[in-house]
Amino acid sequence: MPADHVLADDAALRAALAPFVDDPRRAGVLLDVDGTLAPIVRHADDAHVPEPTRLPLIAIARRFGLVACISGRRASVARRIVSLGSITYVGNHGGEVLRGGATSVDVEPEIAEWTGRVRAFAKDVWSDELLRLRIREEDKDTIVAYHWRGVPDEAAAQKAMEGVDDRARAAGLATHWGRKVLEVRAPVEATKGTGIRKLLEAHDVDVALFAGDDRTDVDAFDTLRELVAEGALRAALCVGVTSDETPDELTDGADLLVDGPAGVRTVLEVLADATAA
Repeated sequence: MPADHVLADDAALRAALAPFVDDPRRAGVLLDVDGTLAPIVRHADDAHVPEPTRLPLIAIARRFGLVACISGRRASVARRIVSLGSITYVGNHGGEVLRGGATSVDVEPEIAEWTGRVRAFAKDVWSDELLRLRIREEDKDTIVAYHWRGVPDEAAAQKAMEGVDDRARAAGLATHWGRKVLEVRAPVEATKGTGIRKLLEAHDVDVALFAGDDRTDVDAFDTLRELVAEGALRAALCVGVTSDETPDELTDGADLLVDGPAGVRTVLEVLADATAA
């Protein structure tokens, strides 16, 4: 993290959160999952939200007008990781929504039309070389993701993924690079920002915050600020969650920074404590 970016102290955090506790029923709390609520793990399937984080999250879900998770994961997987069925999950970077209490996921129709081509590409591109490098393929229905965190040769794995990126683009698909992950997607605009915009259009809130740790979360920051400029929100707060892999785009775009998932837990605790009856 650059030296000119400073983690929020307790006073700064409480001051920034003041607009959200004045009238919680008119406030939205939007959260990334991996690296934000759940610590980053070597194998994506092992991710979970620690119980000390879930407890204040449950409390604010009962008190705030909107609490939702905005994830690059499938919405159903994000719900499993968080283990809280009463809130809404926007999954696959805005491509699908699993509403609180619902059992089925709503997928953007234009994205769904590309699912067959994404799956066909994944089948065609998989090779013995990717297997040898121990790259892990994740089926996200409308997206295929390739992970190489913790493999024996991460540099060689990333180089192999650059070749997959080239092939995907040549096939007319879109790609996105994350923290030791490459995703192949439909060439349809779907970001955490577009997902948040649609979510907030359906909820009557005056202020909203979003916390995230990666490049995709900058789209969410940008959208919140656009909504303020348009008059759809009175105020917004963009919280950057730091780690030893924090991209500069995130620290530059955040209103304040907190230290990893533990820092996010502190944000939730402040919100829960300040709104307790």
